[in-house]
Amino acid sequence: MLKLQAIYDLYPQIAASAIAFSVALSAHLYLSSFLKGKLLAEGGTSKSTVYNFFMGRELNPRIGTFDLKCFCELRPGMIGWTVINLGFACKQYSTQGYVSIPMVLVTALQGLYTWDALYHESAILSTMDITTEGFGYMLALGDLAWVPFAYSLQGLYLVNHDPGMPVWYYAAVAAFGGLAYAAFRGSNGQKDRFRRLYKTNPELFDDLPSMPTKRGTRLITGGWWGICRKINYTCDIGMALSWSLCTGGAILPYFYPVYLFGLLLHRAFRDDNFCAQKYGDDWEEYKKKVPYMLIPGLF
Repeated sequence: MLKLQAIYDLYPQIAASAIAFSVALSAHLYLSSFLKGKLLAEGGTSKSTVYNFFMGRELNPRIGTFDLKCFCELRPGMIGWTVINLGFACKQYSTQGYVSIPMVLVTALQGLYTWDALYHESAILSTMDITTEGFGYMLALGDLAWVPFAYSLQGLYLVNHDPGMPVWYYAAVAAFGGLAYAAFRGSNGQKDRFRRLYKTNPELFDDLPSMPTKRGTRLITGGWWGICRKINYTCDIGMALSWSLCTGGAILPYFYPVYLFGLLLHRAFRDDNFCAQKYGDDWEEYKKKVPYMLIPGLF
């Protein structure tokens, strides 16, 4: 019988194995990218070998028709993250005889996030990771090791620590996490529908302000995307904060939202620069209509 609490007991060994596998995979991806007929990513063909190894040279490495990057983007890391959380809950039950309210909340909220990502998996096909970035050390380590082991720090902490917060506090955190998720899903869903349906059914979006570009496409300037240009990032950070709030005032579990804020801020600036080159003057006009990038009222 599989005992999931063993995940907690062997956590360092499993994490080290995931890192070692990621390094080996990255080396394979780098070397195989020099074979003939490979489609290379623009960011992976610099003069720096180290940078190219880190970013990845090949855009979509495959084994036959099996796309390694698309597979690794969500499935191993996201599913592994959920299984690790369940292992933590089992460990807490085996040692303390119960699963605490904050452990249930963390497992449920993060499980909802994983379910959403997998259910809407096709949406990743339009993300920078898939369309622009090569598959190298950065994505391999991030997908296979960083996501399941760094993102599960809240559950790891809760195995042996009780924040001791009142029930109303956890109810408020659950409500905050739920609202952040609803905004995250609403904004992503609105953008995905607009991309898929506007050309064939523009009448469906008569109530959603948008502006034309010289490229023949349109940029949304209203709805969720009128609040700020990266509203989905804002909601993502909000969800991450709700998970850490489940642990009370301990410092370690807040590593993830702090890290995520830095990661998404950097990505937002990179995307802004990319869009400025892509849309030219239209992007400046768009920024006048939607002036805030990440946090409404601030920047």
